[in-house]
Amino acid sequence: MTDSPVARIEVKTKNLKYGFDLDQFRVVEKKIRRGDTFGSILEDNGIDYPEVHNILKIIKNEVSVKRLVVGKPYSLFFSKDSIPTPKVFIYKPQIDSYTLVQLRDSIYGKKVFKQIKIISKEGNGLIENSLYETMLNSGLNDQLTYYLADVYAWNIDFYRLHKGDRFKIIYTEKFVDDTVSIGIERIKAAIFEHAGKDFYAFEYKPDSLKGIVEYFDDTAKNLRRAFLKAPVKFGPVTSRYNLKRRIAYYGNRIKPHRGTDFAANIGTPILATAKGIVVKSSYSKGNGNYITIKHNNTYSTQYLHMKRRKVKVGEWVDQGQVIGLVGMTGFTSGPHVCYRFWKNGRQVDPFRQKLPNAKPISSELKINYLNSIVDLKAQLDCISFTPESTYINSVIALSNSDIQ
Repeated sequence: MTDSPVARIEVKTKNLKYGFDLDQFRVVEKKIRRGDTFGSILEDNGIDYPEVHNILKIIKNEVSVKRLVVGKPYSLFFSKDSIPTPKVFIYKPQIDSYTLVQLRDSIYGKKVFKQIKIISKEGNGLIENSLYETMLNSGLNDQLTYYLADVYAWNIDFYRLHKGDRFKIIYTEKFVDDTVSIGIERIKAAIFEHAGKDFYAFEYKPDSLKGIVEYFDDTAKNLRRAFLKAPVKFGPVTSRYNLKRRIAYYGNRIKPHRGTDFAANIGTPILATAKGIVVKSSYSKGNGNYITIKHNNTYSTQYLHMKRRKVKVGEWVDQGQVIGLVGMTGFTSGPHVCYRFWKNGRQVDPFRQKLPNAKPISSELKINYLNSIVDLKAQLDCISFTPESTYINSVIALSNSDIQ
């Protein structure tokens, strides 16, 4: 008995983009030009004003296409008829989402969020110059510069790094279309070797209800301090507290400098170094725009030469809150913030003070914390300090965003 011939069925995979079969459309991709509007784009492509008005009326409660940003891409899907007309408008102002408007038949509009992958990654770097340049030279996302600066804001002055300092890091990064990064999600663990000392950092939520992430070292000591190291994230110290300093502005005469100057570009955010209440927010001839914060009965701080003050007297501020912008108001020869520090009513050098730590973790949570970091610490310790060892570990989550 002869076997019957087996029929082969070929299944053609559709070539889809934004959910539409590209075999059915001709796609034109352009960028928004100055003066372009949703209506003008459609009118230039064969849809007259009454139709445009009707489309806008139908989609007004679904999406907004009123403000199109110059330089952002858009696509028009044309039918392959003898007289091609646009059927779909796609506007892509952001990497992780786009606006879709169907222009014919069943008219509708919707905003579509792309699938987001969260990838666990490892990396390392050896300091040769700045932290930012080290990130780039190590093939890491340069955003890690700011995330690391936040983690170690109380412990390391990143404008005073030593050549040969080095770090290892475990973090998560967000991607769309598998390869396009849309930013760092968080740092899970790190070790920074600075001036011959190891600074471990592990994320932890001591209060699960509030959900606030803090960082602790390998002995469960909180990395956070009562005061930040500096009132700007990245700004070199150009003049330290010095009671015998000669100041060019005053004819090179000796004039005590009871503050610490941090250089930064005009408009750079100035941060409150600790939580407290604003007791002065004013202007004077010498100080320019300035703010004074009382933190408790022992400590007060002051921030001078601001371009703009962003808090008022009587307002409570949190540590790290933006209270103003760097400027050149008052007696100053260049853009910077003069940071002044009082202890028990006397101006002192903040870098010479033994400042209080943040509230320690409870004994009960300490055991939980130390158990929780065992695997992370082992993983961190296994990372080589060789600069080339930056690689992807695993996909750990997918967002619940709409998938198109």
